[in-house]
Amino acid sequence: MKFEHLIQINDPQKPLLRTLSRQQVWRGLLHRVEDPLPFLPGLESCVIIERHADVLLRQLDFGPAVIQDRVTLAEAHWVHFEIEPSSAHPGGSLTITIEEPEPAFLFLRFAYRTTLASGSHSEDRAYIEYVKSAYHQSDVDCVRLIRTLAASGMPQ
Repeated sequence: MKFEHLIQINDPQKPLLRTLSRQQVWRGLLHRVEDPLPFLPGLESCVIIERHADVLLRQLDFGPAVIQDRVTLAEAHWVHFEIEPSSAHPGGSLTITIEEPEPAFLFLRFAYRTTLASGSHSEDRAYIEYVKSAYHQSDVDCVRLIRTLAASGMPQ
C-alpha cells in the first residue's frame, strides 16, 4: 500500500495558528528520530545501535514486538524511516518531507509504503482505510508535538 498526505504547518490566512520556522520543524523531526517515545504510542524504548553522519540504525521495543529501522536524513528537507523486515514486522517505510511551495507556507508530507495489498474485498478495503486513518491521526499528533516542542523554547 502507498499512502501519502500533507499537513499544513503555517497558514498566513490563520493568524491564530503559531507560525513555525523550517528550522523549528526540522528540530522537531530530529527529536522524533532521537527520542521517538512521545511520538509512537506503545513504544517502550529506543536504542540507537549505529550512528553515521546522515544515517541511524535503531532498535524499537514495543513490548511484544521489537523492530529495527534505518533512519536516513537530508538536513532540513526530509527524514526517511525504513523498517527492516523480520518475524515481528513485514517491513515498510515512511518519508516525512518539509515542503515550502511559497514563502510563509510550510507543510509536512507523510509518504508511507507498506506491504499491505490493496484488497478487492470490502473487509480488506475497510482495514486499509482504518490503517490510513491511524497513520493520519499519528501524523496530526506528530505535528502537535512539534508545535509543543517549539512553544517550549526549541530554537528558531
